[in-house]
Amino acid sequence: MPDMNPHKTPMPEQAPEVRSKNFDEVALGYTEELAKREAARCLHCKNQPCVGGCPVGVHIPDFIRSIAQGDAEGAYHTIRLTNSLPAVCGRVCPQENQCEKNCVRGRRGDPVGIGRLERFAADWHMKHGRDEQYKVEKNGHKVAVVGSGPAGLTCAGDLAAMGYSVTVFEALHAAGGVLMYGIPQFRLPKEIVQREIDSLRRQGVKIETDMVIGKVLSVDELFENGFEAVFIGTGAGLPRFMNIPGEGLVGVYSANEFLTRVNLMKAYRQDYDTPILKPKKVAVVGGGNVTMDAARTALRLGAETVSVVYRRAEEQMPARREEVHHAKEEGVVFDFLSNPVKIHGDENGRVASIECIHMKLGEPDSSGRRRPIPIEGSNFSLPVDCVVMAIGNSPNPLIRSATKGLEANERGCIVVKDNTMETTREGVYAAGDAVSGAATVILAMGGGKDAAKSIDRYIRAKS
Repeated sequence: MPDMNPHKTPMPEQAPEVRSKNFDEVALGYTEELAKREAARCLHCKNQPCVGGCPVGVHIPDFIRSIAQGDAEGAYHTIRLTNSLPAVCGRVCPQENQCEKNCVRGRRGDPVGIGRLERFAADWHMKHGRDEQYKVEKNGHKVAVVGSGPAGLTCAGDLAAMGYSVTVFEALHAAGGVLMYGIPQFRLPKEIVQREIDSLRRQGVKIETDMVIGKVLSVDELFENGFEAVFIGTGAGLPRFMNIPGEGLVGVYSANEFLTRVNLMKAYRQDYDTPILKPKKVAVVGGGNVTMDAARTALRLGAETVSVVYRRAEEQMPARREEVHHAKEEGVVFDFLSNPVKIHGDENGRVASIECIHMKLGEPDSSGRRRPIPIEGSNFSLPVDCVVMAIGNSPNPLIRSATKGLEANERGCIVVKDNTMETTREGVYAAGDAVSGAATVILAMGGGKDAAKSIDRYIRAKS
């Protein structure tokens, strides 16, 4: 019989006063006993609504049953049937809006902790299991994948499993995309990401770093070099700013740059020489997960105060509730219904304060959320020496501007056909943030899987 406890099994965590001063992972993971306890809460519904909420179609009840029976390794292999990055997804996927949102247990209590169990199975395999030995017969066809973020890695892994020779071209010096440069160590340890990438290499995927497609090689040249299809998963790494006075002052960062310096270039470590401001008073502008990442990172760099400035109310924040909760526990201050209008500098051109205006909520806008409206005469200032703009990113225009026949929409996102991920250029497919704009890891992976299927059909039809 299922355990009818209405509450999730608590996740062991570092204490807030400890973790806010280090970059170690906050959530410590389930023990085998805790994982079995949580797995016992699953009802194993006949129609499996949780599976319908997973963008990559993980067989959720099956892997949970394996954990309940003490077979963590079997659970891992069940997940890997459809998910190339289980240790990553178990940590950063917004399960509360996907699989867990559909969980029947959530109607009268907490849903089953699907993400926590997925992480347990992946971590158990990394600690106790054997690395998979892949023996897939090559089919003689070559595919190029541009970008090594979640969409690119998923597409590459699925194609390699079908027998394709896959080469991934990554612009930076390390593979992983946003998993490496964007998500902090305390949420997603880079060692975990590297293990997942190493697994793809054992699968036969070739990865070339420092390869900026559109500069070093063009898409046309990839086809000339024998690749029969090209997948574009270059993400959305072009930061947005507010275009207010003072954004050019020393101490103003995009969240992209701020997090890249810390995560990919290891600015938080004493044995690295990456330059970064070690601010004392920080304002982070925005309300999403990247905002939470930047704010919590600033604390760990030694900031005395960190304020999140968000123009709407708390209930309208797109950030995960868990991330907001952790930020509050760690001492991040939230200035809701506030919007920056100017950044003031000192005589040396460095940030001295950020001027904001109070907002009120009006009628809903196109997003369905109530529109924030400035309250005239309500300006106030926060004394800060650093401002991080975390108001979103858009796709880099390089590859689309350098590729004839590749169309983009008004937001700069590559245009594709739904489900097939075909672009307007024959033989070229795309998915992830390059198509959707900044979204989630698991949605990018789902697009990568769809693209792999379409590429396989395209090449088979030509052969």
